[in-house]
Amino acid sequence: MADIKSNWNPEDSGFWEKEGKKIANRNLWISIPSLWCGFAVWLYWGVITVQMLNLGFPFKAPDLFTLMAIAGLTGATLRIPSSFFIRLCGGRNTIFFTTSLLIIPALGTGIALQDMDTPLWVFQLLALLSGFGGGNFASSMSNISFFFPKKQQGLALGLNAGLGNFGVTSMQILVPLFMTAGVFGAMGGDPMTLQSPSGTLIGKIPAGADTWIQNAGYLWLLFLVPLAFLGWFGMNNIRTPEVSPDIGSPVQSFSIITMMLLIGLATSVAGLWLILPEAANGSGFGLPKELVLVLVIAATVFLLKALPGQIRTNLTRQYQIFGNRHTWVMSVIYTMTFGSFIGFAAAFPLAIKVIFGFSHVEVDGVMTHTTANPNGPAALMYAWMAPFIGALIRPVGGWISDKLGGAMVTQVCSLVMTVCALAVAYYMKAAYNSATPEEFFVPFFVLFLLLFAATGIGNGSTFRTVAMVFPKEQAGPVLGWTSAVAAYGAFYIPLVLGEQINAATPEVALIGFAIFYAVCMVVNWFFYLRKSGEFYNP
Repeated sequence: MADIKSNWNPEDSGFWEKEGKKIANRNLWISIPSLWCGFAVWLYWGVITVQMLNLGFPFKAPDLFTLMAIAGLTGATLRIPSSFFIRLCGGRNTIFFTTSLLIIPALGTGIALQDMDTPLWVFQLLALLSGFGGGNFASSMSNISFFFPKKQQGLALGLNAGLGNFGVTSMQILVPLFMTAGVFGAMGGDPMTLQSPSGTLIGKIPAGADTWIQNAGYLWLLFLVPLAFLGWFGMNNIRTPEVSPDIGSPVQSFSIITMMLLIGLATSVAGLWLILPEAANGSGFGLPKELVLVLVIAATVFLLKALPGQIRTNLTRQYQIFGNRHTWVMSVIYTMTFGSFIGFAAAFPLAIKVIFGFSHVEVDGVMTHTTANPNGPAALMYAWMAPFIGALIRPVGGWISDKLGGAMVTQVCSLVMTVCALAVAYYMKAAYNSATPEEFFVPFFVLFLLLFAATGIGNGSTFRTVAMVFPKEQAGPVLGWTSAVAAYGAFYIPLVLGEQINAATPEVALIGFAIFYAVCMVVNWFFYLRKSGEFYNP
């Protein structure tokens, strides 16, 4: 499609109805499936690791949790440079190129999963590259924010994010189903035999059945290849002064994106090496993960700023968002909502498998957690439901917030999340100390559904607050930045849950999250619900 070089003013109702709405909606409905694939490739390790356990891959559960954490850290870090792609490179150029990059980890994962002797470092490298999908969210949201008037941004951004988030749910449904058949024929490789029962949306699969785990990667090529073409021929670059005024040729844009992504990958690798134990190819230094996260974020921001020429000039202008304290406030609040959604979505399948798929019995005075529980729920039958609800309700959160105000909706969500997290902690503790943990699965699962619903509504409400607090030029980069910080939930939550499960105290993780949600409730009230606050946004 032709670049839009002038006369783009969606706030003008006449222009919007005559011309703007059609262009905006076309870009939105190409953006959504591209983001959908990004979420799927980013987070498919949550399903793949469950099936690796069922097949008997030679890795321990804590090692498998690191795969999700690696993808989470990389995806979050790559959102930092991605926050600035639209101004530097244009919307069409960015969405086309970043969607095409997802082909690399999808194809590589399919190949690696065909051999049970593939070493851990190969899967870690592929998890690192699957972070491309996580980074795409920042550029996608920034891009769509420029196409719609403020009064419709809550719904438009909620649709982009919410339906894009359906990539998590769709992945958790489609991957188990595609693994049950050799749909790619001889090109897809031979099946493996399940050593433990598995499951899909439609029921359990017994041990001894054939499974094509490699289809978890190959499946996404069916969507990514046509989407790349659709993005190139169907989307627009808005080359107005406040959006993307100085972009060069597509090749120049792709080079800039590549250079900035490589910086994010380099800082992610350094951070992961500092955090991971030696057994998982890390340094074994045992540095606090919170400190390392701060170092990774700071190093990424600094190195991007050091880039020469026009990139540095544009970034200097966009880095003005860091001087606005509300950038940091909204980063904290958005971490509560989206960070929780993405982190729990990544960890939920394996957490169900580890907590409820084994009987927890005392042997010679020592609690053991290695005996398979024949009555345990099939993780892949249930895990998709929670992120499905969180993603489905996200546009509703944006719509409600457009009517009632973002901060009030966020406040209610934070209260619900605090209560649910504490209740989930209670049932997790009970299950992890029981020979029959399945007795506690129903309340655990229902509470997690409520928790996911609250994160989804809260995602939509925070977008509304950002649109009201920041000027138009800053709103896009702020959305990208806050989403980058929040996405570290996909790293932090699986890692913390894995550590606490390894320590036999999974409930401690949920109690810690509940405390954070309570703090966010106070922060949201102080800045946006007090009538004397700078931005009263009930």
